[in-house]
Amino acid sequence: MKIVSSLLPEQALQKDIQEKFPEIQFQFLKGMKNAFESFQEAEVFITYGEDLTEDHIHSARNLKWIMVMSAGLEKMPLAACAEKGILVTNARGVHKIPMAEFTLGSMLQYVKQTKLIAEREIEENWDRKIPMAELCGKTILILGVGAIGGEIARLAKVFRMNTIGVNRSGEPVDYVDELYTMKEVLKIIEKADFIVSVLPSTNETSNFLTYEHFQAMKNTAVFINIGRGDLVKNETLVKALENNEIAHTYLDVFEQEPLPKGHPFWKLENVTVTPHLSSITKNYLPRAFEIFEQNLHTYNKKGGKFINRIDLSRGY
Repeated sequence: MKIVSSLLPEQALQKDIQEKFPEIQFQFLKGMKNAFESFQEAEVFITYGEDLTEDHIHSARNLKWIMVMSAGLEKMPLAACAEKGILVTNARGVHKIPMAEFTLGSMLQYVKQTKLIAEREIEENWDRKIPMAELCGKTILILGVGAIGGEIARLAKVFRMNTIGVNRSGEPVDYVDELYTMKEVLKIIEKADFIVSVLPSTNETSNFLTYEHFQAMKNTAVFINIGRGDLVKNETLVKALENNEIAHTYLDVFEQEPLPKGHPFWKLENVTVTPHLSSITKNYLPRAFEIFEQNLHTYNKKGGKFINRIDLSRGY
């Protein structure tokens, strides 16, 4: 079997997977340009999911399985994969620890006023009138309680928060006090002090939040988006912020990345911008390779349940 990768992990990861599967030929190359020739003969292909086109899929002679080493599948030619019967799996779940920590950090930053405290420190201003608050007793609404959302809920309960979750099925999730479906969001969004989105980009979620949703939120609410930037249109969110429909927003993802200089999000006082780094961690690839390794065992057995198998018709 020939496995080709268009991502180049550190030597320790390469050596580890090769030693565990000595009967398999691995080729780790940097970028699709370097991997293309080998890709033509590969049975399994490892990618971040941003370098494949329909033409690539149709030109592959032996391809049976693609392991996407990220959660996002927006740029994957899934229709072509379905047409050729190619198995696709991804690394959903590897982000849960850094992204959950990032979310709790953002909420703590807000209630403990750490940005304002830092400004006062620079000014040498001993200001004990800065209003301080707690997470304890607050309500968090998590849009998308999968692996990441579930970990956010678990950490939120440590701070004794009330947790509300939204997923497609409405089925119970650990550490979530109340669970609803996507269709019920508008009815329950007024309960939340913090609204956190970890939703992926799909036809169902694109532009899902409208101005009506922000009008329904508490004007003291904080909106945090660490999922995908197309959840809400820029102009909708800017309008909601300028009209004080909510108190603050933390944005780690955007419709256009990098966020252009001069964009209103950079200037609005009730916006905190971070450059799509909530998922970044040095443990990312090791965790992704753990998923790949388990799936490779399943693949070799020619039977069993794959971790994170993608429904190609749904895109997730």
